[in-house]
Amino acid sequence: MKYQSRFFTSRNIGNIVKFIEPSVTLTIRSTPSFTSFFCRKFTDSGTNMDLSNMRKSYKSDQECFEEAQLTSLDPIKQFGSWFDQATKCPEVGEANAMCLATATKDGRPSARMVLLKGYSEEGFRFFTNYESRKGAELDCNPHACLVFYWEPLNRQIRIEGTVERIPYEISCDYFHSRPKSSQIGAVVSRQSTVIPSRQYLRDKNAELEEKYKDTNVPLPDYWGGYIVKPHLIEFWQGQTNRLHDRIVFLRPKEGETELGDMQHQAEVGWIYQRLSP
Repeated sequence: MKYQSRFFTSRNIGNIVKFIEPSVTLTIRSTPSFTSFFCRKFTDSGTNMDLSNMRKSYKSDQECFEEAQLTSLDPIKQFGSWFDQATKCPEVGEANAMCLATATKDGRPSARMVLLKGYSEEGFRFFTNYESRKGAELDCNPHACLVFYWEPLNRQIRIEGTVERIPYEISCDYFHSRPKSSQIGAVVSRQSTVIPSRQYLRDKNAELEEKYKDTNVPLPDYWGGYIVKPHLIEFWQGQTNRLHDRIVFLRPKEGETELGDMQHQAEVGWIYQRLSP
């Protein structure tokens, strides 16, 4: 079959979705940006697609993010301001969803989505299985990057820092604040290990539901929290002309006392600067 180049309008999208997956139903707004999403070149195998026309308009230059618009020169408070706006935006599904990137000792990276479960001047907290791939990588290379992306707001926050396990008592308190089904799920799943089937998980889950039916679920020693202690926090806002705004807060290295070229003094020991997009 020859390659076919087709441009679809929003009226055709429902038929495309049915062709791809009959069991899926989507509610779609008819907008030019969404229509451009479907301006692709398809092949009969679906393995070679031209995505050059996938392009969305962001904010106009009149809505740019200037230094004067910073809520605070403390980047944790500035994070809190943007995070609060994201939680109040009905189009943002999970404002606390973040991409966590880790790497092995020799620098091989991996990334996955996790949920932020708290933040303070000290850092950003999340919980997971210590024996998972991310846990193993953090054990040998305790550095990580977090990325929040709130598409409806055209905003992104990137955080780099060192990572430490949080105290057992805090992990225990959080573990027992979760629904009991989630506690059992954490015990059942030896995350990142190979299992024979989905049924294996169902059987183990049913077994532990019966075992802990009338008792508390103990915190497993392979589960708990981490805190990312930041040394870089970048605030990004998208612009339609691709001259995106990037304001970056940095912790000066030990012994650095003078500001660099085009750097500015912030609060609580931070400095900040603007980066070219």
